[in-house]
Amino acid sequence: MKKSLASADILGPDGPFVGVLEGFEPRAVQRTLADRVADAIAHQGRLIAESGTGTGKTLAYLVPALLSEKRILLSTGTKTLQEQLFKRDLPMVVGALGVTRKRSLLKGRANYLCRYRLAAATEQAPLLSARDTDLLAQVQGLAARSRSGDIGELTGIPEESRVWPLVTSTAENCLGAKCPDYQSCFVNRARNQALEADILIINHHLFCADLVLREDGFGRLLPGVGAVIFDEAHQLPDVASAFLGNSVSSGQLSDLCRDVLREEQQGQSQVRGLTDSVRNVDLAIDALRAVIGAGMGRHDWSQLDARAEFTTTMSQLARQAQALSDLLADAAAVSEGLSRCWQRALDLADRLSGFAEQGDQRMVRWAEVAPRAFRFHETPLEIGKSLREYLNDPGKGWIFTSATLSVDGRFDYFMSQVGVADAETLSLPSPFDYGRQALMYLPGGLTDPRDAAYTRGVVDAALPLLHALHGRTFMLFTSHRALQAAASMLRELGDFELLVQGSLPRTELLERFRTATDAVLLGTSSFWEGVDVRGAALSCVVIDKLPFEAPDEPVLRARLRAIEEGGGRPFVDYQLPNAVIALKQGVGRLIRDASDRGILMLCDPRLVTRGYGRVFLKSLPPLPATSSRDDVLAFAARL
Repeated sequence: MKKSLASADILGPDGPFVGVLEGFEPRAVQRTLADRVADAIAHQGRLIAESGTGTGKTLAYLVPALLSEKRILLSTGTKTLQEQLFKRDLPMVVGALGVTRKRSLLKGRANYLCRYRLAAATEQAPLLSARDTDLLAQVQGLAARSRSGDIGELTGIPEESRVWPLVTSTAENCLGAKCPDYQSCFVNRARNQALEADILIINHHLFCADLVLREDGFGRLLPGVGAVIFDEAHQLPDVASAFLGNSVSSGQLSDLCRDVLREEQQGQSQVRGLTDSVRNVDLAIDALRAVIGAGMGRHDWSQLDARAEFTTTMSQLARQAQALSDLLADAAAVSEGLSRCWQRALDLADRLSGFAEQGDQRMVRWAEVAPRAFRFHETPLEIGKSLREYLNDPGKGWIFTSATLSVDGRFDYFMSQVGVADAETLSLPSPFDYGRQALMYLPGGLTDPRDAAYTRGVVDAALPLLHALHGRTFMLFTSHRALQAAASMLRELGDFELLVQGSLPRTELLERFRTATDAVLLGTSSFWEGVDVRGAALSCVVIDKLPFEAPDEPVLRARLRAIEEGGGRPFVDYQLPNAVIALKQGVGRLIRDASDRGILMLCDPRLVTRGYGRVFLKSLPPLPATSSRDDVLAFAARL
């Protein structure tokens, strides 16, 4: 089938989707995007395409991908979108086109049961709590009946459950081809299917793992691919930051200690002092956590490294990890399990030693601290330079698409973030009639966002609108502190059903919001994107502040300093475009289809008092704006 038919016929008024796909409407912008995607696939081009909400970008890239004779890799921002593409969108398009292409979905190994570790966890069941023992029994039932071993099939176990690390593998603790369950391994089965697929759907985390880690048996996805399509491409730089850097955590060390004891119990290496060495590592972990102190969150490395007590205790942990590695070298010949533990200990001891020494000037070091755990990070100062070598393979087509890639009509910021300098760019507006469907409310009289009473002012300004709409509102905040303060105020002032992030799992909160008649959902960053609520259930989105990153965030501080030292403008070159893209994501929650109507309430007075406010407003969809409360309440009444 010719490429021209993909846009003119297949996505046109006489195409196969008319009358088959509910809500499908032929759109010129969709056909334009499909043409450009087909061209990039056919000619190994690079395309950066911003596609406004409602354009239909999923169909616009799936159609040319399926019609191409090349192997196509689709990478999404989240596992949720990955599942949606594979289970809903892709089968529908395949059926409409009548094509035969092998399709596969592949997730990271932590999403699949490990039979070997499940058996080991079962033997340790008497040591588990009653609750964890019950959850383990559910996992055993999944292993017996599941063909994929995908832990997502068990919805009754929380993602943060302590059971999952016991029954899934990591690159470090996997036994590989020497595992007794290798032939029936769920991960291997999924990978083999992926290597045979014409259309393979992964996510950005897995893409970066395949690209950078090159773990055994995993770095084979890209070589045979003719084109890579990134959906929700704006998330790629942040995901890549974690993989292009380095880290070591107390959890990794504790998991190693637990596995050494288990493997030693089974293998009986009889290496003298091995169990005592494990205990010494555990004690050193606890000592370092105590030295770090009570402060939770992210810490600048220089503040920790300046303390002699920290450097001494850090060096002690590195020495104990090295001592454990030395003893495991003697035990490694006894069993494959102990051999893998030795390799993990070597790696962790090396990473700890690296953090105990002077760092690479191209990286920024920082620490992430939880009540009982810590993780040390090294993150590249410039992601684009690191990604450039990976995303410029001339033998492939590279397509980056999202609803939020440009700032004030330009793609410079995103291109610098992914290290792609010579791509074609395309900006397609949303087909929605924002002038009829929506109103932007910029309330006056609010104080400076740094003022302690600011959140009270936001709640007071929003209350008349919440009452007029009987709830049906998302309130999006830039910090958990502001969210909790607003929730406390609304409990006293309002009579709505309050759904607060953290009180229930995200999916359950959204489902309750969709079915309620008077709900107000309060969320932070994870609710600013990837949330799709259509119809009258969501009639208003309130955003408290412009989403600038916290100025005390260590990676941000280091990057801004590097930009300034390089002669750049930290605010204009980095902070502003980053915040614009985040705001565009939050705004995108309001109007999701052609029948939606609603109010966008942007509370931050800097939109009108600061010159950079124009950059934000010019980057948003063309919504009519008002600062009149009477006008916005009249619009709400018509809703």
